[in-house]
Amino acid sequence: MSQGHASQPDLIVVGAGAGGMTAALVAALDGLRVVLCEASEQVGGTTATSAGTLWVPGNPQGEAAGHGDTVDAARQYLHALIGPLDARGRREAYFATAAQALGDLQARSAVAFASSGMHPDYLPQLPGAAVSGRAVSPLPFDGRLLGRDFVRVRPPLPEFMVLGGMMVGKADITALLNRYRSWRHFSHTARLVLRHAIDRLRYPRGTRLVMGNALVARLFHSLRQAGVDIRFGWRLTGLDQEQGRVVGARFTAGDGEHTLRARVGVVLATGGVGHHAALRRELDPTGTPVHPLAPPSVRGDGVASARELGAAIEQHPGNFFWQPVSRVPRADGSTGLFPHLFLDRAKPGLIAVNAQGQRFVDEAASYHHFVEGMVRAGAVPAHLVCEAAFVRRYGLGAIPPGTTDLRPWLARGYLVQAPTLDALAQALGLPAGALPATVARYNEGARRGEDPDFGKGASVFDRFNGDPAHTPNPCLAPIEAGPFCALTVWPGDAASSAGLVTDVHGRVLDAAGLPLPGLYACGNDAASVMQGRYPGPGTTLGPAMVEGWRIARHARDAGDALRA
Repeated sequence: MSQGHASQPDLIVVGAGAGGMTAALVAALDGLRVVLCEASEQVGGTTATSAGTLWVPGNPQGEAAGHGDTVDAARQYLHALIGPLDARGRREAYFATAAQALGDLQARSAVAFASSGMHPDYLPQLPGAAVSGRAVSPLPFDGRLLGRDFVRVRPPLPEFMVLGGMMVGKADITALLNRYRSWRHFSHTARLVLRHAIDRLRYPRGTRLVMGNALVARLFHSLRQAGVDIRFGWRLTGLDQEQGRVVGARFTAGDGEHTLRARVGVVLATGGVGHHAALRRELDPTGTPVHPLAPPSVRGDGVASARELGAAIEQHPGNFFWQPVSRVPRADGSTGLFPHLFLDRAKPGLIAVNAQGQRFVDEAASYHHFVEGMVRAGAVPAHLVCEAAFVRRYGLGAIPPGTTDLRPWLARGYLVQAPTLDALAQALGLPAGALPATVARYNEGARRGEDPDFGKGASVFDRFNGDPAHTPNPCLAPIEAGPFCALTVWPGDAASSAGLVTDVHGRVLDAAGLPLPGLYACGNDAASVMQGRYPGPGTTLGPAMVEGWRIARHARDAGDALRA
């Protein structure tokens, strides 16, 4: 990958996540000279460890599959969820260009999507919510096409891989767990394992990429094909202005300090607030213990650098997009964070309790809304409680489904187990008698398939992530046969909703609402168009890529104007 110093670029893009790579790719395809600077040694950022889903109303993939979603319905849904349109028109710009952006990427690059099919919006009770067709997922990608640059793709979380580095999607999990129950599942499993075994002869992990890893690899492959100059290990330290216009950026790298000048401008896509301690304190003054899921390389460089030039920050309710996480003790002595997205909380026979041993939320709610419930109830941390038989069947956190021996997880302190609920409560430090009483009340409704307290399993979204083979409610089963288990979860954030104020073109604005000429922001560096609300799968990735696409188009037009 080129690290050389070409002639002055038209556009400098800072950050190689989904938003930054999209902006760099489309700008290059439109004829601009682009330099993409990434602080770490790998592309992908948080996107690489995500599901890779995009929330795109009226997308062409869903339309072709016959799902019938419309932008008008999504407009109604967000109006009910967020309220009136934002004053700067960013939401309407997203509706107007999202499907076009996806179509353009598919037509001119290796980026490709398929409809996610049934993938309900997270608040299906609201008008305009969709059950199917509104989400798209990246097609799997063959990492071998990247050759030696395959190592430049940030890998998924280790706990999300099996057999020492094989990625699996939702359909793969079903096949693996049922490999001896049908020829179809057995052959699917055999193909996966054989491919992985061959991969490991040449690569540090499997090259069959799915979910967010596939999206990142497709963008990276497209950037290489477009000849974009990518500079790894270049960390942003500041922005340069001349006569009020941003004309370049400063970086530190392994070989010293560098200054780049850009003819058109600079795009900030550094990943948002991330691990920037001062920004985190400012945006969460409550001091709630939170575990950032962003890579360590995400340190708020873009937001902080723009603020030095007078850029404004927009804040939203909560300011972050949440995921519950458990702390995973790893063999090398480090501690990982496992996001509890959909594999365990919605399954029948699990509840979440606070420090008083009481339930506080619909456990099957989306990851964002589950943590909102934690914070609202002061349930930080919370404990997921179930039978040991539940863990063996469905898995729990980093413990995969089908695990029959829980002793290693108990020895590492990841899981707590006790013969009775009273003993489990004592091990967790809960008040005596509270947990058995909570479980008894839950069981009373669960036997009927009802949850009168929190409505677990009442919505189509809840049931989508439950166990369809369990009746009468795929999300409810009594907790009654010991031994019993508990796992502690904490709030984690996958992204910041608060960020730099931008307009429909992605231009960064100052406190007076005026653009800082030559400065753009997208992805988590820009304030979310969702304004702190979480409508459905792909809430962050959809806007990040579409905003990156719009920025590239505006930069192209700005470049043309400068040449005129």
